[in-house]
Amino acid sequence: MKKTMISLVAAGALVLSAAPLQAGAVGNGPNYGGNETINTSILHTYSELASFLQTQEAKQKDMELEVIGQSVKGRDLYLVKYMKNPENPTILFLTQQHGNEQLTTEGAIEFIKHLGTGKMKGVTDNVNILIVPMLNPDGAMGDVDFSLDDYVASGDRHLTRYNALGVDLNRDHVTKIQPETQALHFNVMQKYDIDYMIDLHHQGADRVINGDELVSGSILYPTTPNVDPEVLEGSKKLGAVVYDAINPKGWGTLGKYPGGSAETISRNGIAVEYGISTLLFEMRGMSDHAYEDYVLGQKSNGYLIKQTITTLESTVKAIGDGSIDSKDTSFWDTLPEQTSRQSEEDE
Repeated sequence: MKKTMISLVAAGALVLSAAPLQAGAVGNGPNYGGNETINTSILHTYSELASFLQTQEAKQKDMELEVIGQSVKGRDLYLVKYMKNPENPTILFLTQQHGNEQLTTEGAIEFIKHLGTGKMKGVTDNVNILIVPMLNPDGAMGDVDFSLDDYVASGDRHLTRYNALGVDLNRDHVTKIQPETQALHFNVMQKYDIDYMIDLHHQGADRVINGDELVSGSILYPTTPNVDPEVLEGSKKLGAVVYDAINPKGWGTLGKYPGGSAETISRNGIAVEYGISTLLFEMRGMSDHAYEDYVLGQKSNGYLIKQTITTLESTVKAIGDGSIDSKDTSFWDTLPEQTSRQSEEDE
């Protein structure tokens, strides 16, 4: 991992370890007000991610790396696999359908490192893990066929929501026109027997519950009426695992995402088409955007990366030991739905 990223995660860990700062980490920002640092050069580039994955495959005996397709601009799209036993339940983690939502990928990178250490010893014996990091590398690298001149961040590149052709990949899960969504569906969803999926995104920095309480993120199960009831229940249990892992931490406050029923969105479409229990997780703030209210000062990066790591680790453990089956989903009935000062563009 880059030295800059190590420093960033270490700084985040220091924030998390100091009790007086925990509550303030979420509630008080830092929002982007024009003065805070927003620098994309501290984030992994596509080539750095590819190199990291190749290095980890060489180090980790349980890890296999597969190229599932190419982006519009010809970048390889990767699938990380830990599959010891095809009879085990399988979970898929998907990051960066939107190129400017990168802290989820940074968290996935740390999670992959943990899977190669004693920290996660034995976890892959009982659960199969699939990870598609950075599904939209062209957007993540700003290598697109439209202008990004009005984007907020400084650094070596801009990051944008859309793929190189200006298409939102998370609106392409029915027609599957874009090469990135084709790679995901044809070479992952249709190839592997997947039981659970968490689709990791970012939302605006100003989302609140209970009137004025800023959230660190929001979650939601499939909300299409066409989802199978058992799939829906599995999705709600997946959400219960994440909620129980994050919300008691002090630095995490979750709300319910006010999502729609369109099956063009992965949370809904994949649940219906493949019978997979899905969960959307929207982390607070984006790495870059044309709207300043959507961008979060990078001093918050540490706890958001930690939130991703905690989400991934808690779910694989719960699926592996079977504790997910007994999770109480009644919290969904009282989980406050977040509101926003901006229009809901996120998912």
